[in-house]
Amino acid sequence: MKTVRVACAHDCPDLCSLIAEVDGDRITKISGDPDQPFTAGFACAKVNRDTELVHSPERLKTPLKRVGPKGSGRFASISWDEALDEITARWKAIIAESGPLALLGYAYSAHQGQMNRHIVNGLFYAMGTSRLQAGTVCDSCCETAWDLTLGPVGGADPESVVDSDLVIAWGCDLMAVNVHFWAKLDAPRKRGVKVVVIDPRRSRTAASADWHLPIRIGTDAALALGIVHILVRDGLCDRAYLAANTLGFDRWEREIVPRFTPDRVSEITGLSVADIETLAAMYGAAKRSFIRIGEGMTRLARGGQALRAVATLPAVTGAYGRPGGGALLLTAGSMDFNFSSVRKPPSGPAATRLVNQSLLGRELLEMKDPPLRALFIAANNPAVTCPEAGLVRQGLAREDLFTVVHDPFMTDTAAYADIVLPATTYLETEDFYRGYGSYYMQYSPAAVAPQGAAWSNFRLAQELARRMGVTDPIFSKSEKEILPEFFKGSTGAVAAVDPASLYDGVPVKVAPPPGQTFATPSGKLEIFSQTLADQGVPPMPDWQPDAQEEADAAKWPLRLLTAPSYFQPHTAFSGVAFLRKREGEPFCVLHPQDAAKRGLENGAKVRLFNERAAIGLVLKVADDVQPGVILVPGQRPGTEAVDGTVNMLCSDRLTDIGEGASYQSTFLDVEAWEVRA
Repeated sequence: MKTVRVACAHDCPDLCSLIAEVDGDRITKISGDPDQPFTAGFACAKVNRDTELVHSPERLKTPLKRVGPKGSGRFASISWDEALDEITARWKAIIAESGPLALLGYAYSAHQGQMNRHIVNGLFYAMGTSRLQAGTVCDSCCETAWDLTLGPVGGADPESVVDSDLVIAWGCDLMAVNVHFWAKLDAPRKRGVKVVVIDPRRSRTAASADWHLPIRIGTDAALALGIVHILVRDGLCDRAYLAANTLGFDRWEREIVPRFTPDRVSEITGLSVADIETLAAMYGAAKRSFIRIGEGMTRLARGGQALRAVATLPAVTGAYGRPGGGALLLTAGSMDFNFSSVRKPPSGPAATRLVNQSLLGRELLEMKDPPLRALFIAANNPAVTCPEAGLVRQGLAREDLFTVVHDPFMTDTAAYADIVLPATTYLETEDFYRGYGSYYMQYSPAAVAPQGAAWSNFRLAQELARRMGVTDPIFSKSEKEILPEFFKGSTGAVAAVDPASLYDGVPVKVAPPPGQTFATPSGKLEIFSQTLADQGVPPMPDWQPDAQEEADAAKWPLRLLTAPSYFQPHTAFSGVAFLRKREGEPFCVLHPQDAAKRGLENGAKVRLFNERAAIGLVLKVADDVQPGVILVPGQRPGTEAVDGTVNMLCSDRLTDIGEGASYQSTFLDVEAWEVRA
């Protein structure tokens, strides 16, 4: 029996340090590392079950080769050598016939460390293939909008919330996606600090907060502008801070803010005038207000403007300049590691054809000169997670598309593959981790050896590079040899860390900048953005109705709200039977008024449909959402649902800023499952 300090690799901002108890080749227990100050000795309910993820009987045992139609899930076992021989032979033939642009490597964050994440992309970069424009299904909108406003810098240190005098969780269900930040709120709440949640749904966080404001989907920018309107009206702006640290406030105050009176904001957001006035007064009175911004509120047509408006609020009161004040979206901007050393080897071309992650289905079906003929997917499940998931499946079903999937489990996507390769979980790999919702980093050994015939992304990419004749040094170096490369060229607090000090696995905090800094061209928070003006996008934070959304709302009576679930937020957790049972069947939530109109009862099997698709889920009737909204928590495999998966209903329309996915700009209806159109 031994214990191993490891880092959690799940796609979560917290970056928990964990203690794995190991007996022989089995992990017997996972628990929080008590020596990590932020994650503070506890792990979430999902990660506590990662022993079952590693040792799940559902893990892929061997490489597989398709023997039935694509999507049928019919495969035969083959050896690793047979699989690699076929992969490299097919790739070489395709490159000879159509050039390297006919190949696409599809790897994003998944549930792994930085080396296993980036080395797959590094392989395809070096080969000169089409390149994945990653992150658009997740954070490209909010991150681009933040960078245009504050620059590529991290937000407030979450540990500074102990000094805050008001906390707002804006579009962020802390209990689902940031539970350690929620735990940090105990101390300020004992001092009487209020926690306000602004969210279309009554999440567990909202139900436990001091005040929940159930805002209409897509109206966050209007509420932020309404708050600014009241702050200006009541003389609660920090004029000295604005003059010294912002660009464009005078013009914003003159041209945009006057339109957002409390009455108009009430009409737009669905909140009462009294609540809007109260919120603005609370915010104006606070000196060290902390806004924790969720990414979900930007996954809609005008999501970038929403982020810019909310992120500007702390500048209006000067909270960015005070300890415990400001806003936090992500911390990664102030942790400038040189991940390009792995992701962009020097032998690859600087520019090539891009494939937007959110447009995968369309590109698989429509891209020409050359068309995509080979696809390699590592630790991702685009048949579930991408918008227009039906189009993605049509593309994956092409008989002339040679698809390889590397995953620990047989996913919806893997069922369409020609070759499926068994992958390790993060607890079977050595890697480097960096938080994106905290300022910690950690080097982690493997807790146990790879299970069965599983290979890590790292091992697989290096072996494929050897077979494809790619000779960049990263494809022959060990993980410990690569780690120092991440620190070369770094500045600030990252540059002060000796990478050799990380090998013992102890988490290290990167010192966040004292007070909020800005890395825009002007060096100030840019309320007016010349970059957006040049692109024909509103250059100042604004809210305007979206014509396409209005047209869709006229056709369909319900608006979709997607949000993380508590036990199955990603399909990566589907390999744990306990968590599947704990979450229950994939479900949707409808307000009692909407259910009554349709004669639907709690527990019924229902059909969600629009012009793109129809899917089947189990219905929960509850007032957790407002009338006119249908909530679908989590991204669940279609194999678990009554039929289909939620992103089949979502278009691949891109956001106003950052070319991101617009899941929340989806309109639909619901009926009893037995009814057929």
